Amino acid sequence: MNNSYMKKDCYILGPDSIPITIADLPPSNTKRWVIRRKAIVVAAIDGGLISLDEACKRYTLTVEEFMSWQHSIETYGLPGLRTTRIQYYR
Repeated sequence: MNNSYMKKDCYILGPDSIPITIADLPPSNTKRWVIRRKAIVVAAIDGGLISLDEACKRYTLTVEEFMSWQHSIETYGLPGLRTTRIQYYR
């Protein structure tokens, strides 16, 4: 079975416990990274829906940027992803 076919049919539970698939990921040309979009990408990578390498290429992210999103969720939950609030979580 083709790996890309399997990925299209696979889903994981997103940050709000709603199933997400590859089709639910933010568009590759996303410029405005709101909390929900960041959380979906983190969940997709953590759940194995896409790899970190695929996500970095798709969204022009650095590994460090993704790791900061992941760390913020693990440490502070979704509110930690607010870029305007970073100073309050240090």
